[in-house]
Amino acid sequence: MSEIVLYDYWRSSASYRVRIALNLAGISYRRVPVDLLTGEHRKPDYKKVNPQGLVPTLLIDGEKLSQSLAMIEYIHETRPGTDLLPDEPAARHRVRALADAVAMDIHPICNMHVASHVVTLTGAKDAREAWMSHFISDGLSKLEAMLSSSDGNYCLGDRPTIADLCLVPQVYNARRWGIDLQEFKRIVEIDARCAELASFREAHPDAVKPI
Repeated sequence: MSEIVLYDYWRSSASYRVRIALNLAGISYRRVPVDLLTGEHRKPDYKKVNPQGLVPTLLIDGEKLSQSLAMIEYIHETRPGTDLLPDEPAARHRVRALADAVAMDIHPICNMHVASHVVTLTGAKDAREAWMSHFISDGLSKLEAMLSSSDGNYCLGDRPTIADLCLVPQVYNARRWGIDLQEFKRIVEIDARCAELASFREAHPDAVKPI
């Protein structure tokens, strides 16, 4: 079997999600760091790996996968017992909706290249912090409301799903930007439970950051 390789950046939320999924599935892999701060993702050599110039990229089963949610679903579908999506259609939809609320609504507009462009457009040095604070807080407020009707230890039920894999990196990002999480009680509770699991702890940016 060919080696499984993950091209990622240690602080990337999308990369963080996939690291958790690989750990939950018990998949051994080799990391190839791609430094976003130095623009390594824009260089021709990496563009040959991922034409979008984005992280992560996953080489697995002879395939080259891009887009974190698609990777996670691939892991779910090809590694029996991983169970990152429920079997029942309505529950599966709910988990995907929660995941999308982070990955499609919060993450894209709070990506660093978007926030940096806001600074360029406005010329205001504090524009990035204000932008992040507004959109992360607003997005988490809506996610908290969505989670209010769910029960169990995690986003839905008593085992982690793709929704939790999206939530935890976003909470890390919120703390990084100094967001007050006090009003997001359900989100904080779920994040704390996930932190008890080795699969989540070992994927944390602090566990994989360059020395």
